[in-house]
Amino acid sequence: MTWDALVGRARRAMTTAGFAYVEGGAGRESTMRANRDAFESWQLVPRVLRDVSRRDTSIELFGRTIPAPLLLGPVGVASMAHPDGDVAVARAAAATGVPMVFSNQASKPMEECAAVMGDAPRWFQLYWSTVDELVSSFLARAEKCGCEAVVVTLDTTMLGWRGRDLDLGSLPFARGLGIAQYTSDPVFQRLAAERPADPRPRPTPGAIRTLLDMSRAHPGRFLDNLRSPLPAAAVRTFLETYSRPSISWDDLAWLREQTSLPIVLKGVLHPDDARLALDHGVDGLVVSTHGGRQVDGSVGALDALPAVVAAVDGRIPVLLDSGVRGGADVLKAVALGATAVLLGRPWVYGLAAGGEAGVREVIENVLAELDLTLGLVGATTIAEAADITLVRRGALVPG
Repeated sequence: MTWDALVGRARRAMTTAGFAYVEGGAGRESTMRANRDAFESWQLVPRVLRDVSRRDTSIELFGRTIPAPLLLGPVGVASMAHPDGDVAVARAAAATGVPMVFSNQASKPMEECAAVMGDAPRWFQLYWSTVDELVSSFLARAEKCGCEAVVVTLDTTMLGWRGRDLDLGSLPFARGLGIAQYTSDPVFQRLAAERPADPRPRPTPGAIRTLLDMSRAHPGRFLDNLRSPLPAAAVRTFLETYSRPSISWDDLAWLREQTSLPIVLKGVLHPDDARLALDHGVDGLVVSTHGGRQVDGSVGALDALPAVVAAVDGRIPVLLDSGVRGGADVLKAVALGATAVLLGRPWVYGLAAGGEAGVREVIENVLAELDLTLGLVGATTIAEAADITLVRRGALVPG
């Protein structure tokens, strides 16, 4: 029930490389600390003598009523936490009614996740590939899977400098992990099949381990994959097409032509970018530092939130991602203007500790703390909690 205990359970359950991938941040990891310091520096100011015997944490977002201002944010390579990966997360999300944002870098195809969710809400995260045809295919699949919004991740057009992964020489995608959305896509399958075959690497222990990982992760029978050039071709095709650093505001018009889904931009921290987003007709924003994994020394997401909210001035929803650990954090974000928050590392650690049941327990614990804290600060609805007078900036307590 405590954060340190949850992280400890996850660390024991995961491989060294898997835990480093999830827990690590960019550079000296100062942005990870800034995210948490921001939450610690904002303090709730409870009100008393209000009838809070009945409470309602639900909100409406893009026409859908959800049980709380909470979504499961996209985290790649969930199989590094548990073999069931994204499917286990999808089941837990559906059981609680909390929307799940399907990761572009998932370990299981979106179709498998959608199949276990019934009519539960789900969104899709998009990394903008260098191949527009592939982007169009992903969006079409997301619509067919019942996704209700597309979250365009803008802060990861290039991978950040992640020291823990570099120390281990670990990049899961290079071993065929976390690319299930690609290997299940007909456009990507064609691109990989058309790619000239690469010579087999010299059979060093590392090369053999990589070949085994790629063969296990690739669709089809393991033994067939071992003899096939397709797993290696898929990895190299992914690495060449994964993301396009050249995307600009002008490209959003093309994206709008590809989908009828609401377009939400993730990674916005500067109020001028929020204004540009409005000018380009986007439907929502996520204030996010990518969990501190991209830019070392960045402003904390919660500290950036008020200026972005002011720039948007209520015209579109503004969500908050990065540093959220519990229900009290959710309320702080709401009081500062967030429509909802995205939960990341906590559900991954729940997945590692207990699979589907672990994810479900993490979600239920956050919802329970949110409900209790809502009443204890003197509010009965999330709309009442969206009150700047319920928070104040306090001195950061060391440690």
